[in-house]
Amino acid sequence: MRKQIFLICVLPVLMAEIITLIVFAVQTPDFTQDTVAVNEVVQSVTEDFNDLEEHKNSTALDYVVLDENGNILFKTKAGLSESLNAAIAHRDTVLDIKTDGGAVGKVIIFNDGAQTLQSQKQTAIIVLAVAIVISGGICIGYAVYTHLTVIRPFFKLKGFAERVAGGNLDVPLEMDKRNLFGAFTESFDIMRAELKKARIAEAKATASKKELVAKLSHDIKTPVASIKAVSEVGLAVSADKKNRANYTQIIGKADQINTLVTNLFTATLEELQQLNVTPSNLESGQIKAMLENADYLHKANIPDIPECLIYADPLRLQQVFDNVFANSYKYAKTEVAVTAEKDCNSVKIIIEDFGGGVPAEELPVLKEKYKRGRNAENIEGAGLGLYISDYFMKEMKGGLSVENGEHGFKVTVSLALSGK
Repeated sequence: MRKQIFLICVLPVLMAEIITLIVFAVQTPDFTQDTVAVNEVVQSVTEDFNDLEEHKNSTALDYVVLDENGNILFKTKAGLSESLNAAIAHRDTVLDIKTDGGAVGKVIIFNDGAQTLQSQKQTAIIVLAVAIVISGGICIGYAVYTHLTVIRPFFKLKGFAERVAGGNLDVPLEMDKRNLFGAFTESFDIMRAELKKARIAEAKATASKKELVAKLSHDIKTPVASIKAVSEVGLAVSADKKNRANYTQIIGKADQINTLVTNLFTATLEELQQLNVTPSNLESGQIKAMLENADYLHKANIPDIPECLIYADPLRLQQVFDNVFANSYKYAKTEVAVTAEKDCNSVKIIIEDFGGGVPAEELPVLKEKYKRGRNAENIEGAGLGLYISDYFMKEMKGGLSVENGEHGFKVTVSLALSGK
Protein backbone atom coordinates (compact mmCIF):
# COMPACT_ATOMS: atom_id res chain seq x y z
CA MET A 1 0.00 0.00 0.00
CA ARG A 2 2.77 2.46 0.91
CA LYS A 3 4.62 1.54 -2.28
CA GLN A 4 1.51 2.44 -4.29
CA ILE A 5 1.25 5.80 -2.50
CA PHE A 6 4.89 6.50 -3.36
CA LEU A 7 4.29 5.69 -7.03
CA ILE A 8 1.11 7.79 -7.11
CA CYS A 9 3.08 10.77 -5.79
CA VAL A 10 6.13 10.34 -8.02
CA LEU A 11 4.50 9.48 -11.37
CA PRO A 12 2.54 12.77 -11.82
CA VAL A 13 5.69 14.77 -11.09
CA LEU A 14 7.68 12.67 -13.53
CA MET A 15 4.98 13.07 -16.20
CA ALA A 16 5.00 16.86 -15.70
CA GLU A 17 8.77 16.90 -16.25
CA ILE A 18 8.51 14.79 -19.40
CA ILE A 19 5.66 16.89 -20.86
CA THR A 20 7.55 20.12 -20.18
CA LEU A 21 10.64 18.76 -21.91
CA ILE A 22 8.63 17.53 -24.93
CA VAL A 23 6.73 20.80 -25.32
CA PHE A 24 9.90 22.83 -25.13
CA ALA A 25 11.79 20.47 -27.48
CA VAL A 26 9.19 20.46 -30.27
CA GLN A 27 8.35 24.15 -30.03
CA THR A 28 9.66 26.26 -32.94
CA PRO A 29 10.51 29.88 -32.12
CA ASP A 30 8.13 32.27 -33.92
CA PHE A 31 9.77 35.57 -34.87
CA THR A 32 7.01 36.68 -37.29
CA GLN A 33 4.87 39.73 -36.59
CA ASP A 34 1.21 40.49 -37.05
CA THR A 35 0.94 41.87 -40.61
CA VAL A 36 -2.32 43.69 -39.95
CA ALA A 37 -0.87 45.41 -36.89
CA VAL A 38 2.31 46.33 -38.84
CA ASN A 39 0.25 47.91 -41.65
CA GLU A 40 -1.81 49.77 -39.10
CA VAL A 41 1.37 51.18 -37.52
CA VAL A 42 2.71 52.33 -40.94
CA GLN A 43 -0.57 53.92 -41.87
CA SER A 44 -1.04 55.76 -38.57
CA VAL A 45 2.57 57.01 -38.58
CA THR A 46 2.20 58.19 -42.21
CA GLU A 47 -0.96 60.09 -41.34
CA ASP A 48 0.64 61.73 -38.27
CA PHE A 49 4.16 62.13 -39.64
CA ASN A 50 4.00 65.88 -39.75
CA ASP A 51 2.65 66.06 -36.19
CA LEU A 52 4.16 63.05 -34.31
CA GLU A 53 3.94 64.85 -31.00
CA GLU A 54 0.21 64.16 -31.08
CA HIS A 55 0.67 60.64 -32.44
CA LYS A 56 -0.77 57.77 -30.38
CA ASN A 57 -0.03 54.04 -30.71
CA SER A 58 -3.25 52.14 -31.32
CA THR A 59 -1.62 48.67 -31.56
CA ALA A 60 0.18 46.24 -29.24
CA LEU A 61 3.45 46.75 -31.12
CA ASP A 62 6.36 48.91 -30.02
CA TYR A 63 8.22 50.98 -32.63
CA VAL A 64 10.58 53.86 -33.35
CA VAL A 65 10.12 56.50 -36.09
CA LEU A 66 13.24 57.95 -37.80
CA ASP A 67 13.58 60.74 -40.36
CA GLU A 68 15.66 60.40 -43.52
CA ASN A 69 18.80 61.31 -41.60
CA GLY A 70 18.26 58.68 -38.88
CA ASN A 71 17.07 61.09 -36.22
CA ILE A 72 14.51 59.79 -33.77
CA LEU A 73 11.13 61.46 -34.20
CA PHE A 74 9.02 59.14 -32.02
CA LYS A 75 9.28 55.94 -29.94
CA THR A 76 6.72 54.04 -27.89
CA LYS A 77 9.10 53.17 -25.05
CA ALA A 78 12.75 53.11 -24.09
CA GLY A 79 15.05 50.21 -24.89
CA LEU A 80 14.08 49.83 -28.55
CA SER A 81 16.44 49.72 -31.54
CA GLU A 82 17.26 53.34 -32.44
CA SER A 83 19.29 52.78 -35.62
CA LEU A 84 19.05 50.64 -38.72
CA ASN A 85 22.11 48.60 -37.77
CA ALA A 86 20.67 47.83 -34.34
CA ALA A 87 17.30 46.95 -35.91
CA ILE A 88 18.89 44.54 -38.37
CA ALA A 89 20.91 42.87 -35.58
CA HIS A 90 17.72 42.49 -33.51
CA ARG A 91 15.69 41.23 -36.48
CA ASP A 92 13.26 44.12 -36.20
CA THR A 93 10.94 45.02 -39.06
CA VAL A 94 12.06 48.19 -40.96
CA LEU A 95 9.58 49.92 -43.29
CA ASP A 96 9.62 53.20 -45.23
CA ILE A 97 7.27 56.06 -44.47
CA LYS A 98 6.11 57.63 -47.72
CA THR A 99 4.16 60.82 -48.31
CA ASP A 100 3.43 62.48 -51.67
CA GLY A 101 5.11 59.55 -53.43
CA GLY A 102 8.47 59.88 -51.70
CA ALA A 103 10.15 58.34 -48.60
CA VAL A 104 10.30 60.77 -45.71
CA GLY A 105 11.45 58.40 -42.97
CA LYS A 106 11.46 54.88 -41.57
CA VAL A 107 9.60 53.03 -38.87
CA ILE A 108 11.40 50.29 -36.91
CA ILE A 109 8.89 47.82 -35.41
CA PHE A 110 10.33 45.97 -32.42
CA ASN A 111 10.51 42.14 -32.70
CA ASP A 112 9.72 40.63 -29.26
CA GLY A 113 10.22 36.99 -30.37
CA ALA A 114 13.52 36.64 -28.48
CA GLN A 115 11.98 37.98 -25.27
CA THR A 116 9.04 35.61 -25.67
CA LEU A 117 11.43 32.68 -26.19
CA GLN A 118 13.48 33.71 -23.14
CA SER A 119 10.32 33.96 -21.06
CA GLN A 120 9.30 30.47 -22.18
CA LYS A 121 12.73 29.17 -21.25
CA GLN A 122 12.49 30.68 -17.78
CA THR A 123 9.01 29.23 -17.32
CA ALA A 124 10.23 25.78 -18.39
CA ILE A 125 13.24 25.99 -16.08
CA ILE A 126 11.05 26.99 -13.12
CA VAL A 127 8.59 24.16 -13.81
CA LEU A 128 11.41 21.61 -14.10
CA ALA A 129 13.17 22.93 -10.98
CA VAL A 130 9.96 22.75 -8.93
CA ALA A 131 9.26 19.24 -10.25
CA ILE A 132 12.81 18.10 -9.44
CA VAL A 133 12.57 19.55 -5.91
CA ILE A 134 9.20 17.86 -5.36
CA SER A 135 10.39 14.50 -6.71
CA GLY A 136 13.62 14.80 -4.69
CA GLY A 137 11.63 15.56 -1.55
CA ILE A 138 9.39 12.55 -2.19
CA CYS A 139 12.42 10.31 -2.73
CA ILE A 140 14.10 11.60 0.44
CA GLY A 141 10.89 11.08 2.38
CA TYR A 142 10.58 7.55 1.06
CA ALA A 143 14.24 6.89 1.93
CA VAL A 144 13.63 8.10 5.50
CA TYR A 145 10.49 5.99 5.70
CA THR A 146 12.42 2.96 4.42
CA HIS A 147 15.15 3.57 7.01
CA LEU A 148 12.63 3.80 9.85
CA THR A 149 10.47 0.85 8.80
CA VAL A 150 13.02 -1.54 7.26
CA ILE A 151 16.67 -0.76 7.95
CA ARG A 152 16.45 0.25 11.62
CA PRO A 153 14.13 -2.67 12.57
CA PHE A 154 16.55 -4.97 10.75
CA PHE A 155 19.48 -3.80 12.89
CA LYS A 156 17.32 -4.18 16.02
CA LEU A 157 16.57 -7.70 14.87
CA LYS A 158 20.30 -8.32 14.39
CA GLY A 159 21.06 -7.18 17.95
CA PHE A 160 18.18 -9.30 19.24
CA ALA A 161 19.59 -12.37 17.47
CA GLU A 162 23.00 -11.75 19.06
CA ARG A 163 21.38 -11.61 22.50
CA VAL A 164 19.48 -14.83 21.92
CA ALA A 165 22.67 -16.47 20.66
CA GLY A 166 24.39 -15.26 23.85
CA GLY A 167 21.70 -16.92 25.96
CA ASN A 168 19.67 -13.87 27.01
CA LEU A 169 15.97 -14.67 26.61
CA ASP A 170 14.50 -12.20 29.12
CA VAL A 171 14.58 -8.96 27.09
CA PRO A 172 11.64 -8.81 24.64
CA LEU A 173 12.06 -7.58 21.08
CA GLU A 174 10.60 -4.11 20.52
CA MET A 175 8.27 -4.12 17.54
CA ASP A 176 5.92 -1.90 15.60
CA LYS A 177 3.24 -3.88 13.81
CA ARG A 178 2.61 -0.94 11.49
CA ASN A 179 5.95 -1.28 9.67
CA LEU A 180 7.05 -3.90 7.16
CA PHE A 181 8.97 -5.88 9.76
CA GLY A 182 6.09 -5.94 12.26
CA ALA A 183 4.85 -9.48 11.70
CA PHE A 184 8.41 -10.71 11.14
CA THR A 185 9.71 -9.31 14.44
CA GLU A 186 6.63 -10.59 16.25
CA SER A 187 7.47 -14.11 15.05
CA PHE A 188 11.01 -13.72 16.38
CA ASP A 189 9.73 -12.58 19.77
CA ILE A 190 7.37 -15.57 19.88
CA MET A 191 10.39 -17.75 19.19
CA ARG A 192 12.24 -16.03 22.07
CA ALA A 193 9.30 -16.67 24.41
CA GLU A 194 9.13 -20.33 23.42
CA LEU A 195 12.89 -20.73 23.88
CA LYS A 196 12.57 -19.12 27.29
CA LYS A 197 9.79 -21.55 28.25
CA ALA A 198 11.96 -24.42 27.07
CA ARG A 199 14.91 -23.14 29.10
CA ILE A 200 12.75 -22.74 32.21
CA ALA A 201 11.45 -26.27 31.72
CA GLU A 202 15.03 -27.47 31.31
CA ALA A 203 16.07 -25.63 34.47
CA LYS A 204 13.20 -27.21 36.40
CA ALA A 205 14.19 -30.62 35.08
CA THR A 206 17.79 -29.97 36.12
CA ALA A 207 16.63 -28.89 39.58
CA SER A 208 14.54 -32.03 39.85
CA LYS A 209 17.57 -34.07 38.83
CA LYS A 210 19.61 -32.36 41.51
CA GLU A 211 16.99 -33.16 44.15
CA LEU A 212 16.86 -36.76 42.97
CA VAL A 213 20.64 -37.04 43.12
CA ALA A 214 20.63 -35.57 46.64
CA LYS A 215 17.99 -38.03 47.83
CA LEU A 216 19.75 -41.00 46.24
CA SER A 217 23.06 -39.81 47.72
CA HIS A 218 21.53 -39.76 51.17
CA ASP A 219 19.83 -43.11 50.69
CA ILE A 220 23.02 -44.72 49.39
CA LYS A 221 25.39 -43.13 51.90
CA THR A 222 23.33 -44.35 54.88
CA PRO A 223 23.67 -48.12 54.21
CA VAL A 224 27.27 -47.64 52.98
CA ALA A 225 28.10 -45.90 56.25
CA SER A 226 26.52 -48.80 58.14
CA ILE A 227 28.51 -51.34 56.14
CA LYS A 228 31.72 -49.40 56.78
CA ALA A 229 30.96 -49.13 60.50
CA VAL A 230 30.29 -52.88 60.86
CA SER A 231 33.43 -53.66 58.86
CA GLU A 232 35.53 -51.40 61.10
CA VAL A 233 34.16 -53.22 64.17
CA GLY A 234 34.91 -56.60 62.57
CA LEU A 235 38.41 -55.44 61.68
CA ALA A 236 38.99 -54.36 65.25
CA VAL A 237 37.85 -57.63 66.91
CA SER A 238 38.95 -60.17 64.29
CA ALA A 239 42.17 -62.07 64.91
CA ASP A 240 42.12 -64.01 61.64
CA LYS A 241 44.48 -62.51 59.08
CA LYS A 242 42.24 -63.41 56.12
CA ASN A 243 39.15 -61.91 57.75
CA ARG A 244 41.03 -58.73 58.58
CA ALA A 245 42.07 -58.43 54.91
CA ASN A 246 38.43 -58.85 53.81
CA TYR A 247 37.24 -56.22 56.29
CA THR A 248 39.94 -53.84 55.07
CA GLN A 249 38.84 -54.36 51.46
CA ILE A 250 35.18 -53.74 52.36
CA ILE A 251 36.12 -50.49 54.13
CA GLY A 252 38.09 -49.35 51.06
CA LYS A 253 35.18 -50.10 48.71
CA ALA A 254 32.78 -48.25 51.01
CA ASP A 255 35.04 -45.18 50.87
CA GLN A 256 35.19 -45.52 47.07
CA ILE A 257 31.38 -45.66 46.81
CA ASN A 258 31.09 -42.63 49.08
CA THR A 259 33.51 -40.66 46.86
CA LEU A 260 31.61 -41.61 43.69
CA VAL A 261 28.29 -40.54 45.21
CA THR A 262 29.78 -37.22 46.31
CA ASN A 263 31.12 -36.61 42.79
CA LEU A 264 27.72 -37.44 41.35
CA PHE A 265 26.12 -34.91 43.68
CA THR A 266 28.47 -32.10 42.61
CA ALA A 267 28.44 -32.96 38.89
CA THR A 268 25.40 -30.77 38.20
CA LEU A 269 27.44 -27.67 39.00
CA GLU A 270 30.19 -28.38 36.47
CA GLU A 271 28.27 -27.31 33.33
CA LEU A 272 28.93 -23.66 34.23
CA GLN A 273 32.55 -24.08 33.12
CA GLN A 274 31.33 -24.53 29.52
CA LEU A 275 30.36 -20.84 29.27
CA ASN A 276 33.32 -19.22 27.54
CA VAL A 277 34.42 -15.76 28.76
CA THR A 278 37.08 -13.92 26.74
CA PRO A 279 37.82 -10.48 28.27
CA SER A 280 39.71 -7.77 26.39
CA ASN A 281 40.42 -4.05 26.73
CA LEU A 282 37.29 -1.94 26.10
CA GLU A 283 36.60 1.78 26.19
CA SER A 284 34.30 2.68 29.04
CA GLY A 285 32.08 4.60 26.62
CA GLN A 286 30.73 1.26 25.40
CA ILE A 287 29.22 0.62 28.84
CA LYS A 288 26.58 3.33 28.34
CA ALA A 289 25.41 1.72 25.09
CA MET A 290 25.20 -1.66 26.85
CA LEU A 291 23.14 -0.17 29.67
CA GLU A 292 20.81 1.51 27.18
CA ASN A 293 20.39 -1.81 25.35
CA ALA A 294 19.63 -3.59 28.61
CA ASP A 295 17.06 -0.94 29.65
CA TYR A 296 14.35 -2.38 27.38
CA LEU A 297 11.51 -0.53 29.15
CA HIS A 298 13.42 2.79 29.00
CA LYS A 299 12.69 3.63 32.64
CA ALA A 300 16.27 4.41 33.65
CA ASN A 301 18.34 7.56 33.21
CA ILE A 302 21.69 6.23 32.00
CA PRO A 303 24.59 8.46 33.14
CA ASP A 304 27.85 9.15 31.33
CA ILE A 305 30.64 6.73 32.27
CA PRO A 306 34.06 8.08 33.36
CA GLU A 307 36.57 7.72 30.55
CA CYS A 308 38.98 4.81 30.99
CA LEU A 309 39.85 1.36 29.67
CA ILE A 310 38.17 -1.62 31.28
CA TYR A 311 38.89 -5.34 31.09
CA ALA A 312 35.71 -7.17 30.05
CA ASP A 313 34.00 -9.46 27.54
CA PRO A 314 31.38 -7.26 25.76
CA LEU A 315 28.99 -10.17 25.12
CA ARG A 316 29.09 -11.46 28.69
CA LEU A 317 28.99 -7.95 30.19
CA GLN A 318 25.88 -7.24 28.13
CA GLN A 319 24.36 -10.43 29.56
CA VAL A 320 25.14 -9.25 33.10
CA PHE A 321 23.38 -5.90 32.56
CA ASP A 322 20.49 -7.64 30.78
CA ASN A 323 20.01 -10.00 33.74
CA VAL A 324 20.10 -7.18 36.31
CA PHE A 325 17.61 -4.98 34.44
CA ALA A 326 15.36 -7.96 33.67
CA ASN A 327 15.24 -8.88 37.37
CA SER A 328 14.38 -5.29 38.36
CA TYR A 329 11.58 -4.99 35.82
CA LYS A 330 10.31 -8.51 36.49
CA TYR A 331 10.18 -8.45 40.27
CA ALA A 332 10.17 -4.77 41.38
CA LYS A 333 8.26 -3.44 38.36
CA THR A 334 9.52 0.10 39.05
CA GLU A 335 11.87 2.63 37.54
CA VAL A 336 15.60 1.94 37.87
CA ALA A 337 18.31 4.32 39.12
CA VAL A 338 21.77 3.93 37.57
CA THR A 339 24.96 5.62 38.81
CA ALA A 340 28.61 5.21 37.86
CA GLU A 341 31.70 5.64 40.04
CA LYS A 342 35.41 5.23 39.34
CA ASP A 343 38.28 4.58 41.72
CA CYS A 344 41.89 3.62 41.20
CA ASN A 345 41.12 -0.04 40.45
CA SER A 346 37.65 -0.28 38.98
CA VAL A 347 34.53 1.32 37.59
CA LYS A 348 31.40 0.56 39.60
CA ILE A 349 27.96 0.55 37.94
CA ILE A 350 25.27 0.76 40.63
CA ILE A 351 21.76 -0.30 39.60
CA GLU A 352 18.91 0.10 42.11
CA ASP A 353 15.16 -0.33 41.76
CA PHE A 354 12.42 1.15 43.94
CA GLY A 355 10.72 -2.08 44.98
CA GLY A 356 11.64 -2.03 48.67
CA GLY A 357 14.33 -4.73 48.46
CA VAL A 358 14.27 -8.31 49.75
CA PRO A 359 14.43 -9.75 53.30
CA ALA A 360 17.95 -9.43 54.71
CA GLU A 361 18.21 -13.16 55.42
CA GLU A 362 17.73 -13.90 51.68
CA LEU A 363 20.58 -11.69 50.44
CA PRO A 364 23.44 -14.19 51.09
CA VAL A 365 21.86 -16.90 48.92
CA LEU A 366 20.57 -14.88 45.96
CA LYS A 367 23.75 -15.45 43.93
CA GLU A 368 23.54 -19.23 44.41
CA LYS A 369 22.22 -21.52 41.72
CA TYR A 370 18.44 -21.95 41.59
CA LYS A 371 17.96 -19.57 44.55
CA ARG A 372 15.17 -16.99 44.35
CA GLY A 373 13.63 -14.61 46.87
CA ARG A 374 10.09 -14.82 48.18
CA ASN A 375 9.10 -11.94 45.91
CA ALA A 376 9.66 -14.28 42.94
CA GLU A 377 6.70 -16.48 43.80
CA ASN A 378 4.26 -16.95 40.90
CA ILE A 379 6.76 -15.26 38.53
CA GLU A 380 8.49 -17.40 35.94
CA GLY A 381 12.24 -17.75 36.26
CA ALA A 382 14.98 -20.30 36.87
CA GLY A 383 17.06 -18.60 39.58
CA LEU A 384 20.16 -18.53 37.37
CA GLY A 385 20.53 -14.86 36.41
CA LEU A 386 22.57 -13.56 39.34
CA TYR A 387 24.43 -16.88 39.65
CA ILE A 388 25.65 -16.73 36.04
CA SER A 389 26.29 -12.98 36.21
CA ASP A 390 28.44 -13.43 39.31
CA TYR A 391 30.44 -16.13 37.50
CA PHE A 392 30.95 -13.89 34.46
CA MET A 393 32.17 -10.95 36.56
CA LYS A 394 34.67 -13.15 38.42
CA GLU A 395 36.01 -14.41 35.08
CA MET A 396 36.47 -10.76 34.01
CA LYS A 397 38.42 -9.98 37.23
CA GLY A 398 35.51 -7.90 38.48
CA GLY A 399 32.73 -8.56 40.92
CA LEU A 400 28.99 -8.45 41.53
CA SER A 401 27.46 -7.62 44.90
CA VAL A 402 23.82 -7.43 46.01
CA GLU A 403 22.30 -5.53 48.92
CA ASN A 404 19.25 -3.57 49.97
CA GLY A 405 19.68 0.08 49.04
CA GLU A 406 17.85 3.16 50.18
CA HIS A 407 14.89 2.54 47.89
CA GLY A 408 15.07 -1.11 46.89
CA PHE A 409 17.26 -3.96 45.69
CA LYS A 410 20.72 -2.72 44.66
CA VAL A 411 23.26 -4.49 42.46
CA THR A 412 26.83 -3.20 42.12
CA VAL A 413 28.77 -4.37 39.05
CA SER A 414 32.52 -3.78 39.52
CA LEU A 415 34.55 -3.65 36.30
CA ALA A 416 38.30 -4.01 36.55
CA LEU A 417 40.45 -1.33 34.93
CA SER A 418 42.84 -2.59 32.24
CA GLY A 419 46.23 -3.46 33.67
CA LYS A 420 44.92 -3.73 37.26
